[in-house]
Amino acid sequence: MVRDTNGRNRRKGMSHNSFLAFDIGAESGRALLGTLKKNEIQVQEVYRFNNRMISKGGHVYWDVHYLFQEIKKGISKGANASKSSVCSIGIDTWGVDFGLFDKEDHLISLPFAYRDTRNKKAMIEFLGKIPPREVYDLTGIQFLQFNSLFQLYALRTQNPEFITRGKNLLFMPDIFNYFLTGEMVTEFSYATTSQLFNPCKDEWEERLFKILDVPVSLMQDVETAGQTIGLLKKSVAEQTGIASVPVVLTATHDTASAVAAVPAQGKEWAFISSGTWSIMGIELDSPLINEESFILNFTNEGGIGHKFRLSKNITGLWLLQECRKKWRGRSNIEYGELMRTVSSAKPFRSLIDPDCHLFLKPADMTEAIREFCQKTGQPCPETISEFVRCVLESLAFKYKCVFDELCSLCSRRISKVHIIGGGSRNRVLCQYTADALGLPVVAGPAEATAVGNIMIQTLSVDKVDSIENVRNMISASFDLRIYDPAESEEWERHYNRFRRVCRESRKEIEGLDYNR
Repeated sequence: MVRDTNGRNRRKGMSHNSFLAFDIGAESGRALLGTLKKNEIQVQEVYRFNNRMISKGGHVYWDVHYLFQEIKKGISKGANASKSSVCSIGIDTWGVDFGLFDKEDHLISLPFAYRDTRNKKAMIEFLGKIPPREVYDLTGIQFLQFNSLFQLYALRTQNPEFITRGKNLLFMPDIFNYFLTGEMVTEFSYATTSQLFNPCKDEWEERLFKILDVPVSLMQDVETAGQTIGLLKKSVAEQTGIASVPVVLTATHDTASAVAAVPAQGKEWAFISSGTWSIMGIELDSPLINEESFILNFTNEGGIGHKFRLSKNITGLWLLQECRKKWRGRSNIEYGELMRTVSSAKPFRSLIDPDCHLFLKPADMTEAIREFCQKTGQPCPETISEFVRCVLESLAFKYKCVFDELCSLCSRRISKVHIIGGGSRNRVLCQYTADALGLPVVAGPAEATAVGNIMIQTLSVDKVDSIENVRNMISASFDLRIYDPAESEEWERHYNRFRRVCRESRKEIEGLDYNR
């Protein structure tokens, strides 16, 4: 059951101010212009560009020079589109990836991409040097093979000359901020995601760097979001036709910016940031690091106002995106039509664990799904509608698993779930999530990351005075859609089967024997 809310309540009080946000993801980047007008935020996409991993010598990298050229094009587009002067610029990106700069401040190599195959071996080797529980107690971060910690270990063992030559390590948004301003700095939310930062001591964890045999001096000072990094370089300003405006340190990790834009009040809510990845969690005042959160593999990542997101990463719409690449050769079916085909497929026929390693970077996602189903004794999807239904039902069930784990970790009552990001446009997934959880789902804004980026910029220049007022303004500015649970009993009947399938896959595919 779906309900619409009209968030566009017209109020008086704020003059026009424009802010330019760059939200760069693993698939694409966007420049969005946010304008504050009558206590509302209005967002306009002014430029979009592709992003892609490039292959070289058996590894995959990010072409940061290409991306920087696209950022400059976006600045020009934003300056031309703004009806008033642009107040500032802010950049957020996906997490964990980084580059090393030498003593002359030159980039030593293109940054490795997080899907590079070297990372799994690196994680196994590193955790042979220090117990996983100790790493978790020091960082509070979920174990994922592509975390910066393991990428840095891979670099130390496979490319030691990079470490020898390196003077500064910059994460992806830091690289672009450096290209724009000449200043090197790392923002709090991004630092906490790296598994190199101790959130309790609020500093880089020296014990991990000693085990890595990497100097901690490579790392930058960690600053809180909302500060000005510096002015746009004169050369960049001249190339883009804009004044040397301030570049603001927004919440540079995209999820932190997205969660800043959750249009919620109080504490009785959870969020799902839905896109290529899904990230589900709640907001806390301090990290939660204990035996249960370690066993359940939850992460404590920093957010705006030094809050923490107790959350878990889940493979998201990547599954469907990769299936569509396969189908493009034999079908030009549009995304909306793809969703409408779901009703023709039998419910709960085939279920997968979205986080199975088979789905990390397969050559053919449809074949990986078939392999999973075969090894867990299920019928394989055959038609496009069966694949789509399999992916979306499985994602909703995975959200239910993580939600149950969140409830066991915290005594807090959760009465609704906010889905933000591109996945909030997927009406089928939103309804399935409401049904699986038995709770209302509030969908939107779809451009949450860019909106959060923009609103943090407004905090930096005192146009808005608190994160609470930021969220009030976002709620008033966007039309949100509410999905009420409709078939929760049916979903509950199949939930135990989904959990059994996940356990079976860990034995048959992952080679692990988990009882949970």
